[in-house]
Amino acid sequence: MKIIKIGAMWCPACIIMNKFWNKVKEEFKNIEFIDYDLDMDEEKIESYQVGNVLPVIIAINNGIEKSRLIGEKKEEEVLEFIRKNGV
Repeated sequence: MKIIKIGAMWCPACIIMNKFWNKVKEEFKNIEFIDYDLDMDEEKIESYQVGNVLPVIIAINNGIEKSRLIGEKKEEEVLEFIRKNGV
């Protein structure tokens, strides 16, 4: 399973969520986490159809998108999202 997080340095919600993002990564060592920046990684995120609200967290299993979270979420919401999508 892979979790992709798309954010931006200028995004207040992304900054808030970054405070606990490393803790989330530590809890799920069996998952590949990839962080992309909306402005710096345009070519890499093109296929994910990111809208105007950040961050976007996408759960991918076997190359197929299972689900996504959009916008600022609390740590527990992110943890529940990951558990629900394959852990």
